[in-house]
Amino acid sequence: MHGHLILEWGSLVSQTVPATWLVYCRAGFERDAQAELEHHAEQGGICVKGHTGEGWASVTHINGDTINLLQRDVPFAQLIFARQSLVALPALTLSREDRLSAIAGQVSEAGWNFESIWHETPDTNEGKSLVRLAKALTRPLEIMLKKRGGLRRKAGGRRLHLLWLSGDQVQLGMSFPGNRSELSGGIRRLRFPSRAPSRSTLKLEEAWHEFVPRDEWDACLAEGMQAADLGAAPGGWTWQLVQRGMYVYAIDNGPMDKALMATGQVDHLAADGFVWEPPQRLDWLVCDIVDKPSRVLAMMERWLVRRWCREAIFNLKLPMKQRWQEVQRGLGALEHALKQADVNATVACRHLYHDREEVTVHVRLLDNR
Repeated sequence: MHGHLILEWGSLVSQTVPATWLVYCRAGFERDAQAELEHHAEQGGICVKGHTGEGWASVTHINGDTINLLQRDVPFAQLIFARQSLVALPALTLSREDRLSAIAGQVSEAGWNFESIWHETPDTNEGKSLVRLAKALTRPLEIMLKKRGGLRRKAGGRRLHLLWLSGDQVQLGMSFPGNRSELSGGIRRLRFPSRAPSRSTLKLEEAWHEFVPRDEWDACLAEGMQAADLGAAPGGWTWQLVQRGMYVYAIDNGPMDKALMATGQVDHLAADGFVWEPPQRLDWLVCDIVDKPSRVLAMMERWLVRRWCREAIFNLKLPMKQRWQEVQRGLGALEHALKQADVNATVACRHLYHDREEVTVHVRLLDNR
């Protein structure tokens, strides 16, 4: 499969031009990531050809021109299904007797220089089997590229990424500070807290890391705040709120974790999250209800237009085939409704590592009315 793609790319582009925009993604969501890249290319008036493999997607400039400007003009933070965003060279087929010379040669031909090198693999079982090989090549490649001037102390923070597709296939990409994930593979791995009622707790923790700058946590996730958790049972998301010292309205007809209720910080109300209304304005609304995205978005629109909360994090389940298109339409409608209601807010969305068939949305109201 990859060999066919390499021949195809080789016919499209020069061996030294970064004509490809490459992103990592969750396995099974490659078409969604590709559709997202193609959308941005179309918006930029650039004709591209798309490719996918397990755990990655890309678009290549059809004329073989550099893709740098397009990748730069689409901030990584705006991408939904991408875990990492790179400009890339054509994939290489390597000799198993001498893998390093071809890699160093392509770097030299491209004229690239950088401050660090990251060896990465797709987030698949096959990809994980390549980790040992990547580690074995790390130090020898660094030495070789230093001698050739590619690896330097000061190179504007640029980073070389080697995406290992197999033992003899690799694709080289470049990332730039301020427009990339600073996590290996774009994956934030969190330790499951043993006292939490369910593993879903990691979804909310990761969302905070993703959407709330770390230096704002003390102000935005402060002790004594009030929050609502719609569809709370058994309490995975409520547990995170309680750990931050918040008081929580847990809305669900199902039972809550007993230890969580013993904290005295949770008011469990057996009610339908779609119709419940808060007694006063809250600091946070969180929601992981399993239902149609359109229904969840309508509920969120009501909360935000009426300013029942200052900040919200919620998940949209994505069972449909055209997931990128559905998310784009749904979020566009939400942003339009907020604008029509004169609600000044920021809306961000990401397919997080701990998400599966869903994306996580964060909304922050910017006015104090």
